[in-house]
Amino acid sequence: MSQPRPDEFQPPPECPVFEPSWEEFRDPYSFINKIRPIAERTGICKVRPPPGWQPPFACDVDRLHFVPRIQRLNELEAQTRVKLNFLDQIAKFWDLQGCALKIPHVERKILDLYKLNKLVAEDGGFDLVCTERRWTKIAMTMGFAPGKAVGSHLRVHYEKILYPYNLFQSGAHLLAPEAASKLKLCLEADPELEKCVQKAEGTGSDITADTNELQTPPTSPDTHSARRAKRMKCEAVCVKTEPVEPGDRPNLRRRMGSFVAKQEPEKEILIPVKQEPEEIKEPIIEDKLKSRYKKPPPVLPSPVDLVICLVCGSGGDEERLLLCDGCDDSYHTFCLIPPLPEIPKGDWRCPKCLAQECNKPHEAFGFEQAYRDYSLRAFGQMADAFKSDYFNMPVHMVPTELVEKEFWRLVGAIEEDVTVEYGADIASKEFGSGFPIPNGRFKVSPEDEKYLQCGWNLNNLAMMNPSVLTHVTADICGMTLPWLYVGMCFSSFCWHIEDHWSYSINYLHWGEPKTWYGAPGFAAEQLEEVMRKLAPELFESQPDLLHQLVTIMNPNTLMAHGVPIYRTNQCAGEFVITFPRAYHSGFNQGFNFAEAVNFCTVDWMPLGRRCVDHYRLLHRYNVFSHDEMVCNMASKAGTLDVVLASAVHKDMMSMIREEQELRDKVKKMGVSLCREARYDHLQDDERQCSRCRTTCFLSALTCPCSPGVLVCLHHVSHLCSCPLSRYTLNFRYSLDDLLPMMEAVKHRAQMYDDWASNVSETLEAKLEKKKGLPVFRSLLSQSESKLFPENDLLRRLRIVASDAEKCSAVAQQLLNGKRQTRNRCGNGKSCSQLSVEELRSFVRQLYNLSCSLPQAPKLKELLNRIEDFQQHSEKVLLDERPSVTEIQSLLDVSFDFDVGLPELPRLRELLEQARWLEGVQSAGKQPLSLETLRRLIDQGVGLTSHRSLERDMARLQELLNVSESWEERAGRLMNARPPLSIETLSAAAEKATMVSAHLPNCLLLKDSIRRARAWLQEAEEIQ
Repeated sequence: MSQPRPDEFQPPPECPVFEPSWEEFRDPYSFINKIRPIAERTGICKVRPPPGWQPPFACDVDRLHFVPRIQRLNELEAQTRVKLNFLDQIAKFWDLQGCALKIPHVERKILDLYKLNKLVAEDGGFDLVCTERRWTKIAMTMGFAPGKAVGSHLRVHYEKILYPYNLFQSGAHLLAPEAASKLKLCLEADPELEKCVQKAEGTGSDITADTNELQTPPTSPDTHSARRAKRMKCEAVCVKTEPVEPGDRPNLRRRMGSFVAKQEPEKEILIPVKQEPEEIKEPIIEDKLKSRYKKPPPVLPSPVDLVICLVCGSGGDEERLLLCDGCDDSYHTFCLIPPLPEIPKGDWRCPKCLAQECNKPHEAFGFEQAYRDYSLRAFGQMADAFKSDYFNMPVHMVPTELVEKEFWRLVGAIEEDVTVEYGADIASKEFGSGFPIPNGRFKVSPEDEKYLQCGWNLNNLAMMNPSVLTHVTADICGMTLPWLYVGMCFSSFCWHIEDHWSYSINYLHWGEPKTWYGAPGFAAEQLEEVMRKLAPELFESQPDLLHQLVTIMNPNTLMAHGVPIYRTNQCAGEFVITFPRAYHSGFNQGFNFAEAVNFCTVDWMPLGRRCVDHYRLLHRYNVFSHDEMVCNMASKAGTLDVVLASAVHKDMMSMIREEQELRDKVKKMGVSLCREARYDHLQDDERQCSRCRTTCFLSALTCPCSPGVLVCLHHVSHLCSCPLSRYTLNFRYSLDDLLPMMEAVKHRAQMYDDWASNVSETLEAKLEKKKGLPVFRSLLSQSESKLFPENDLLRRLRIVASDAEKCSAVAQQLLNGKRQTRNRCGNGKSCSQLSVEELRSFVRQLYNLSCSLPQAPKLKELLNRIEDFQQHSEKVLLDERPSVTEIQSLLDVSFDFDVGLPELPRLRELLEQARWLEGVQSAGKQPLSLETLRRLIDQGVGLTSHRSLERDMARLQELLNVSESWEERAGRLMNARPPLSIETLSAAAEKATMVSAHLPNCLLLKDSIRRARAWLQEAEEIQ
């Protein structure tokens, strides 16, 4: 597998993707609250509706016409735009001096002039870099390989292109008169020095110092009125310049190559170089010395009225005098900094005119509107053709990964100018939403009527009861009314957060995917700081740049600076939700149609107030008045949702506290006039603070000297210069009006607050203060009967109660249960039984619960009994000759323990061993028969090994062997032929009596001996 290039885009990690069940999907606000703890850590998340949720596309396609925005991709990226702005300044600088800038190539790559300029500046400037010979180091820093003399090339390019520009920017425009005279004499004495004239200024600090002192030498009106052109006219010498048409002025970005989405004439933005009305000029021609003069009006043709250099005051060296095409002032080529080696061929501007043109403030960057009004069909044809042509393959075959990497390559490429179009922020109110709405133009089929009132229909979601925005009186396009978005390949939306830090939800109706990038809300300030650090030039001219939705930055760059970034590909039929203050951006993979709207949940309330304070610092306008929304909710306290009432009460407390402090401060400053003002009856733009643009509602200050002008109480000093005694404090509500409103909301919220406080106290209780399970059940019942909303507190209560219910049931089973003798898995444990360690852990869990269970102490006692049983069992298992009675007693006790006891199998084995040993001991009280010996030995062989058992087994086996041997010998003795003598048999029988076993043959032998002796005795008696 090939390794990615160092500069190749590396996709960030994926954001969470949720697939709710139909039950979870039923209420969007409950579901969003449920996933919020997870999703807000990534800023964005994706939601896939349950299978089968497919609303019809209801937009009126025939009526939908829009003018898209033009997006030049490399102007979107912050760092690339900084480079392009710099190159435009360089190009403008040289253009105004009659030269066309051509960016050089080094090592077959276009030279990054911005980076070169920045590195030289950071290394101390051109002179120091030359003196210290640091050009090789700079070349390596720019990524060039060492050892190829690239540093020398960079020096030449810098000296030729950037050095004059930096001298101009530093303010060193002109040489002092004395230095100019000296340079003139040197040039006359040694013509070879003229070739090196560009370097003269950089070689001596004294010349630079003199120049700084005399940058703008004083000139008299007579000097200004003297025109060299008059003298030239008298001498009948005609001079002309090469006319430069406005359209011929170089446009650096177009010259470096472009790829546009459609073929339309583009209007070049011309750089104005002269603000005065154009004078009617006589034809002028160019002489062989390339001198440039301007023809003044034919008045006062005095030959004494000479054109003189504004630096040295001399009119000599006419062939080296330049006439400015902007102001007609004259300068010697060797009086300029740096001195010019030759006369420019194009229009030339003097340093003064050059400074005026180059120091004009940049226009705020923004998207241009296209020239064509598109229908949806026409835009789709254009978009598909663009993507197919760009990738040279059918649109559906282009991998999303390829489009993503190409997009980020293009936004960072200075030399490639790809232009696309984006149909963004199209009002659904005008053309119809993509979702069906009641009484709309789209005829909804009976099976699709369920989508009319569905909460995930974006026309409904923003204005549902749980949404705070239902209390904003005005319809706000994009916030309370959905906006439509028609995208094409590479069309993008830049890094931004939603107005008032609200939530947003985007649904992709159809088409190719939309790629998203998001940063969590807690990283918002970090992201802003990184962008300011990496592109400070943009923020200097536009401090609120990130609110303009016109700037993007590579996620890899942000991640390299510690900003957490996540991504996702939103496919057709999927939602993407962004969370409060979560920066997000992205681009479209191809032709698609999306719809988006904002919404605000209860948890957003404190963030909304923080946002208004933040907007005040940025002097950014409000989309709606937060205070007015809060007061609207307070005026409906009797019907307000209890959770919302609680949030409103907290918000009103801080609002009234701040308002009271501000009013007291204003009165102490001398404002005494007060009057009521119905600011809610005015349009928002009629009640904006003239300083910070905040929409005023609770109060504002006005002065009779400035009708229609007002300021908020934070900016009293910015109203006017009149005495504060003339100011009037205008208020919508007095503090006496606001306090009862807050009390009404508080009363409404008290019910929920009491419940929430009780829940929090119950959940946080420790040890003996813990509440029982019935209390938890009661709190849950209250939340259901009073329709308390789904939130973190309720979810936690439900989880704790559910865990307690399960633990209670298991504990009761353990307390009531008896050991089962069937369905065992082996090792003395039922398939459903807990081990002792699990029981021990379960008991710890019971005591760690926020709920107090009555079974906990009983189960603890049970655990103690089990531990005693285990200790006793271990002692018995170590006995040399355990007692059957003791073992059986332990086994009987174990039936009260419905847990897995590892000692039980060993106890059962020990019981069998003990019974066998007792059987052997009992049988040994009388001689054992061979059958008994064999039976005992067979029983012992099937038992687990034990020291006592092994000894008795060995003894029994030895006895059996001896017994069998004597039995066999006795049989042989009795059957011997010829018969043996009685003495021999008696000796053998006597030995057999020493074997402690019942030996039948030996007994027969003894009986035979007894009968033989009896017969012999009878025989003797007869004799």
